[in-house]
Amino acid sequence: MRGNLSYYLAYILIGFFFIGPVSIFGQDQQVADSIKQLLSFEGSVDSLYLHRLKIVAEEETDPILKKSFAEELILLARENSSPSLTIDGYLQRGNAERLQGNYTAALQSYFESLGSAKNLNDLSAEGKLYTSIADVYSETGNTKNAMAYYNKAIQTLRQTTDTISLAGTLLNAGDTYFYSEKYDSALIYNQEAGQLYRKLRFAIGSAYTLGNTGMVYAALGNNTEAEAAINEAVEILMEMEDYYPITVYLIYTADIYLERNDVKSAKDYVERSLELAKKHGLKDQISLAHLKLSEIFDLLGDTASAYSHFKEHIVYKDSVNNIAAVQEMADMRTDYEVSQKQIELDLTEQRRINQRNISIATGGALLLIGFLAFGLFRRNQFIRKTKKIIEDEKERSDQLLLNILPEETAQELKEHGKVQARKYDSVTVLFTDFKGFTSYSEKLSPEELVKTVDFYFSKFDAISEKYELEKIKTIGDSYMCVGGLHDRDSDHAVRMISAALEIVSFVEETKNDMTASELSFDIRIGINSGPVVAGVVGTHKFAYDIWGDAVNVAARMENMSEPGRINISENTYELVKEEFRCTSRGEIEVKNKGKLAMYFVEGRKEAVRT
Repeated sequence: MRGNLSYYLAYILIGFFFIGPVSIFGQDQQVADSIKQLLSFEGSVDSLYLHRLKIVAEEETDPILKKSFAEELILLARENSSPSLTIDGYLQRGNAERLQGNYTAALQSYFESLGSAKNLNDLSAEGKLYTSIADVYSETGNTKNAMAYYNKAIQTLRQTTDTISLAGTLLNAGDTYFYSEKYDSALIYNQEAGQLYRKLRFAIGSAYTLGNTGMVYAALGNNTEAEAAINEAVEILMEMEDYYPITVYLIYTADIYLERNDVKSAKDYVERSLELAKKHGLKDQISLAHLKLSEIFDLLGDTASAYSHFKEHIVYKDSVNNIAAVQEMADMRTDYEVSQKQIELDLTEQRRINQRNISIATGGALLLIGFLAFGLFRRNQFIRKTKKIIEDEKERSDQLLLNILPEETAQELKEHGKVQARKYDSVTVLFTDFKGFTSYSEKLSPEELVKTVDFYFSKFDAISEKYELEKIKTIGDSYMCVGGLHDRDSDHAVRMISAALEIVSFVEETKNDMTASELSFDIRIGINSGPVVAGVVGTHKFAYDIWGDAVNVAARMENMSEPGRINISENTYELVKEEFRCTSRGEIEVKNKGKLAMYFVEGRKEAVRT
């Protein structure tokens, strides 16, 4: 949930003109499509053409097309000696890369844009670009670099009259400090942002600042101040009928109280969020509130209520996914039909013009036919390109779907527009974690950080594929996969242990490799077997995930493991004890789970006999 409110606020206040995170979310595809139609008929590159191209690059939501338009803008802006448009071109290319998660490429584009802004002495653009760079560092977890660039942005924007961008930057900086648990600094930045929003009489900006400040107070244990600030924010947002952020704030606050083991207060906040979400039909927030209540009732030992809320979470999540999928398919079909109808109308109109021109005069007709032939050639080229784009996009969409969902699930989604959640009675779940990775990553540039994570996770992917395991997701430096979801074999625990042994071996070999010494880490692995529920989640981007106590226990096994060791639960031990030699660790106290029996995997029994 990190950063959602900052992005949502910036979008409402300043749209795509803010070069921070909001530049990604303040887009209008309908505007882009309409301007693209005009571009296709432009005969020459002039200031109007460049202006329209800039708008398309800003408004296009497809990251691949957005990057293409941005690069065309860069090229033409340079040819026409327009440095201000060059700044815009590099900015939008950076935003396109960022949409795809290509943070290194995004930074390169932002720095190119920043250089042009400095050459023009455009302090406002320079300050906003510092903010964009800081936002990328924040998203990749590099708090040190993020705050260095936020402070550069703040220092630069203070020299301008762009108070809105200054306030937004202060708010994002405070958000970064909050998630870095530097609460005193978060308060300072939030308070100044609040003062600026009040001076500008931006009620919604004041509301968000109050809400963020309330979360900081809650994290500090100042419950009275926290509730006062959040309640004041909620009152302002209620007056503005802005209900979505209210429900999000309440869930955020509940999470903080859960961290402090104040389950009762957490439950109260979630129930308030659920009531408001139901009243205003916010299905994604209804789903999230039910999921959080399921977790809370599980902590309270009320299994029946926990299961009931989890079922409601699945129902609403599937409902949101189904609506989004059906609407997307309907939009694609409508767009295609409209484009075909427009082609027919264009050709009919063109034939009428030809007939009229022929009747005017023979001499004039010959000249006009030449122009029309050229126009038809351009139009036919455009039609062919449009059809090719549609075909390429369909193929790309299918491939992307297979990259993020299992083949069986992807096929079900395409055929029915939704995916039915399924329960699996016995699977095996694995979690990994690198020791000391967080402190190590703060010293790295984004390029090095991404390179390091990709180095390890690419190998983990290959090992998972080798043993027919399903990668679920990565969270920071943690890797999660599962065996037994989409196959009928009962040896998923054995295959998972085999994969884990290869992962440990690979990490050890890397640590002993002098050429890769800078990438050296120790890894901890935790594994558990049991029943799970699997399905597709996500309102805007599909993601395949699994839930259940088996997943929670696997995470606990990883937390209780040691560097270079594979820690397994008793459930998994019973499935693999004939294949692998394991050492009992006895029963160990685990948070919220009581005492659990654990075992370290030492190796295959065949290897020991040899």
